[in-house]
Amino acid sequence: MPRGPQLGALALVLVLLPLTFANNYFYEVAILVALNAIVCVGLNLLIGYAGQISLGHAGFYALGGYGSAIAAARWGWPVWASMPAAVLAVGVLAWLVGRPTLRLKGHTLAMATLGLGVIVSIVLTNEDRITGGPDGMAVPPLVLAGSTLRGEAVWYGIAAAALWIAVWLAGNLIDSPVGRALRALHGSEVAAETLGVDSARWKLVVFVISALFAASAGALTAHYAGFITPAKASFLHSVELVIMVVFGGMASVWGAVLGAVVLTVLPQALTVLKDYEMMVFGAVLVTTMVFFPRGIVPTLAGLASRR
Repeated sequence: MPRGPQLGALALVLVLLPLTFANNYFYEVAILVALNAIVCVGLNLLIGYAGQISLGHAGFYALGGYGSAIAAARWGWPVWASMPAAVLAVGVLAWLVGRPTLRLKGHTLAMATLGLGVIVSIVLTNEDRITGGPDGMAVPPLVLAGSTLRGEAVWYGIAAAALWIAVWLAGNLIDSPVGRALRALHGSEVAAETLGVDSARWKLVVFVISALFAASAGALTAHYAGFITPAKASFLHSVELVIMVVFGGMASVWGAVLGAVVLTVLPQALTVLKDYEMMVFGAVLVTTMVFFPRGIVPTLAGLASRR
């Protein structure tokens, strides 16, 4: 779990990292890494700590972006109001959906969350008068205190600060009684309930929290890019997010961050291979899971502790 020195080290890395950037492309990749990491940190709370699978989290991500975009572009809301309103609305939706859905377990829960993601994707694609349909819609820029926030360096600062806050919040949650309740649920719901843990309540709480993380990242992504399409809610995007969490290591905040870093940067680095890009990418995933079955960070931490 993130501690004071670790959070300080993360802040230092985020501050010094731009010194290594040669041009705006590096800023763009770093911003994408930070925004993906925010989603993965929240998703890891659900999958890694509470043991509840979700294959529809890209739907919450897209709704955060579309909600803020629609409120700002169609209804004329200021962006500083549209973003928190969209994130709050996604949280309410997650609460409404989670109450019946989280009564399911295992593969049935996975299928239910998959269905949720598919529904969101279809609605965003078909409601073209509001969302722009499959072509997407333009998103107004972020305006704060009368100033329009533009430029890769400015947005890197926003994304980096948001990531640091996400890691800090997740760490505080994990170290709290709520975190202990979530780990108990992951171990055994029956045993946890025997000890007085309200499994239904805490599963719903962590589901909503993870949706809020995803919606926040989605809203930031939409206003950074200036455009959003229904592809953000696709099943493939949901699977990518889950792979990032598993790759880095479940039940590890730093694993979620590392998974987002590696699996966001790696496809960019492999573009030089052209036709062999996806083959090498798949080989890296398979090799990593063979030698790091619990994910990179937990496996390395286990090896270090044994030594």
